[in-house]
Amino acid sequence: MSYAFTKPCVLTIGGSDSSCGAGIQADLKAISSQGCYGLTALTCVVAEVPDKVVEIKSLPVALVVRQIELLFEAFPIQAIKTGLLYSPTIVRAVAETLTRLTTTRKVFLVVDPVMIASTGTSLINSSVTSAYRKYLIPLATLLTPNLDELSVFSGQAVSSYTEMKQAGHKLSRDWGVALLLKGGHLRGKVAQDLLVTPSDSEWEYASPFQPEASLHGTGCTFSAAIASHLALGSPLEQAIGLAKDYMDLAIRSHLNWDQTQALEHFPNQY
Repeated sequence: MSYAFTKPCVLTIGGSDSSCGAGIQADLKAISSQGCYGLTALTCVVAEVPDKVVEIKSLPVALVVRQIELLFEAFPIQAIKTGLLYSPTIVRAVAETLTRLTTTRKVFLVVDPVMIASTGTSLINSSVTSAYRKYLIPLATLLTPNLDELSVFSGQAVSSYTEMKQAGHKLSRDWGVALLLKGGHLRGKVAQDLLVTPSDSEWEYASPFQPEASLHGTGCTFSAAIASHLALGSPLEQAIGLAKDYMDLAIRSHLNWDQTQALEHFPNQY
């Protein structure tokens, strides 16, 4: 006897991470752990480990586009998460491809504007920022910048919760897009994340900060989990809350190998 099962399909478009703690490898783990079926369109290959980025090589733009097109032909994609797109040409091509392929279906888009790694390493050049603003952000359901990326987009240094809130609200109103502002890099006793919308609504998500745990891949994992819960049918504010609970558990359950740490993307398996 055979059985047929279905799961919501979530596509992640981004770069690889050879340590599998971030990038599309981490996205696939997060998507799977939340009960969805993960799909990938690779944009670049990154040689990195949790505390070091050594080299990045991008894929041809036509190949990035063809991956996305083929996946849309074969799967009923319900949510998309973008990560490291690397170049303005890829940002524009991804945005134009998604615009063309989603004219007849509703697809949630979570844009994690991966520009600066948790280590502080810049992963892009400055022209990518304007490409995000012009082509991809107008399509987004949610934008999830870390503090460094928020500073780049807002044009001002963000070093406190108040500054984060002010910058986020201004960008949300200016762009007409919801933003999830992630306060973990403020390194206070409480990790305060804030969802802001163009109508000035806001929802706060707070949890104890865990300074002893590796932060590598938290942004990728968080945004992939949010996209998964949107695909599962949760409204945005609830999807973020469910993903936040998952992230807290993944961080608390982190793995250790001598000098290297990693998130536990399947914390409920024990």
